[in-house]
Amino acid sequence: MSWIEEVEVSEAQGKLAETYAALIKQRGKVSNILKVHSLSPDAMGDHLDLYMTLMFGKSGLSRAEREAIAVVVSANNDCAYCVNHHAEALRRYIKDEESVSLLMAADGLETLAPRLSNIVRHAEKLTTAPGAMTESDLGELRAEGLSDRDILDITLIVGYFNFVNRIALGLGVAFSDEEMSGYQND
Repeated sequence: MSWIEEVEVSEAQGKLAETYAALIKQRGKVSNILKVHSLSPDAMGDHLDLYMTLMFGKSGLSRAEREAIAVVVSANNDCAYCVNHHAEALRRYIKDEESVSLLMAADGLETLAPRLSNIVRHAEKLTTAPGAMTESDLGELRAEGLSDRDILDITLIVGYFNFVNRIALGLGVAFSDEEMSGYQND
């Protein structure tokens, strides 16, 4: 479901077949954003490792905050694939559909709870105007009680989603309702 050739699960061999099997066991299926890597199983594995570390690893950031960063960065990059995927996951943590809608539009972010607002507005600036970042931008995050490790995690997640948005947009990775839902352990 992209503009380049992809190896189907049923046709995979070797390391790719092992990676697909592990994904299906762990998450229930293979997402299109990973499947687009199928011509380079090593890159797929490295991508998956980075994703799991940033989104599920030990961090002072909650899962909701990480998913909110993913949604806001992706909205600013006009990446519908990632906005929809991560909004689906975000809804497991934020039950307020109005807040989810604000994050999906990357609009009205200043109206969110102060900590989340500062995190996602920082992510937005780092995405849309990275050259305008200054050390003083970190002060707002520190004022919300975020540690330097938390700030590093925010920065890594922002960088990761700018990276993956370009993969999705550059290779035409498509999503459908079926592909977006039903993942285990999101």
